Amino acid sequence: MLLPVPNTPINLDVTTMIIVGTCVTAFLGLFLLSAWAQERIRALAWWGTAYLVGGFSVAVWSIENLISPPLPFGIANALLFLACGMIWSAARIFHGRPVLWGAMAAGAAVWVAACILEDFARSIPARIILSSLIVAGYTFLTAAELWRERRKSVLRRWPAIFVPILHGTVFLVPIPLAILLPAERGIVSLASGWIAVFALETMLYVVGAAFIVLVLANERSLRMQKNAALTDELTGSLNRRGFFAAAQQLLSQQVKNRQPVSVLMFDLDQFKSINDRFGHQTGDETLKLFAAIARSTLRSSDILARFGGEEFVAILPGSLADATVAAQRVRLTFQGAAGTIAGSPVAATVSVGAASAELGADIAGLLTAADQALYRAKANGRNRVEGVEQKVPALTGREASALTGEDAAVMWHVNAQPSPAGGG
Repeated sequence: MLLPVPNTPINLDVTTMIIVGTCVTAFLGLFLLSAWAQERIRALAWWGTAYLVGGFSVAVWSIENLISPPLPFGIANALLFLACGMIWSAARIFHGRPVLWGAMAAGAAVWVAACILEDFARSIPARIILSSLIVAGYTFLTAAELWRERRKSVLRRWPAIFVPILHGTVFLVPIPLAILLPAERGIVSLASGWIAVFALETMLYVVGAAFIVLVLANERSLRMQKNAALTDELTGSLNRRGFFAAAQQLLSQQVKNRQPVSVLMFDLDQFKSINDRFGHQTGDETLKLFAAIARSTLRSSDILARFGGEEFVAILPGSLADATVAAQRVRLTFQGAAGTIAGSPVAATVSVGAASAELGADIAGLLTAADQALYRAKANGRNRVEGVEQKVPALTGREASALTGEDAAVMWHVNAQPSPAGGG
């Protein structure tokens, strides 16, 4: 193994750096596309394609003097700036925001328009300044998109924000140097001395960014799988398991704030008759319509779940009076929207039972009381809201905080008796 002679400078070969960087970028692009094919996360496809476009642009830039007839001046740079815009768009797509096509292509368009001007084409400082601004601008926009999704995972996401910010900052360095150094000779010296550094930094950036986006994609996949396990497939509402997990968190928060909590039990009236008369597809559409109306009508702090069949349940922070108002709002909205469903005169309605407790509420007891109130609503003519006459006895704060979602589920199954009005 040969070691460098002491005090001998180590030079970075620009051509080698460009070749290695192009190959690494293309490989990562193919790797991200492969990950997209498995995970089907659209942002991965965009990010991988952007890497392929970026690697292709560097390859074109390296050999454009050998191409005959020559390509239009600045076309390789335009492709690179388009790749930067695509990476920014991938960050937007990753968090569910739309692609801004005009903004994505703006950097490339501005560059092509500027290259038409002879004075700009002959000015090395002008080209350095504009290209640095475009790359840095898209990189900062990418960091901004990731920062907007910081939420609770900000400590885990800081590399996703820091890496593009550092990359954008590095690309701003040539701007003051291009302004301050002597016109041509100084700029040529800057370009020859820094291009290898930028090539190395860019290669490290694309590797780091690819690693980060794969980590984020893995987090997204795990979150989607977890949500799927807690979500009812037909209506998109929580299932029983998801309800008890979310309800326990809300109960603990209400105990901490010393505020009451309420439960609403919904049951679609004559649902078996709807299936028999109009078919199960119409019945499914009725369930989906109710779930959508309930989610849009209830507050964002309220938790809605489908317990099975035509039965839904919601847990709300607030008193019995607040819960009754919310239940009436859902009932009336659903009655107005369910006259015709999937082209059939369904005229569906819903009955609601409500129950409330002050502090340290027992979720199993609340569900039992709400189910009993629902039975009264069915017995009294359906399409109405009934609340408990007396509030459910509350647990102590220590007992409530010790009760887990699974404990509540067991208590509910043991204590709750089948409603004689179920399915009617």
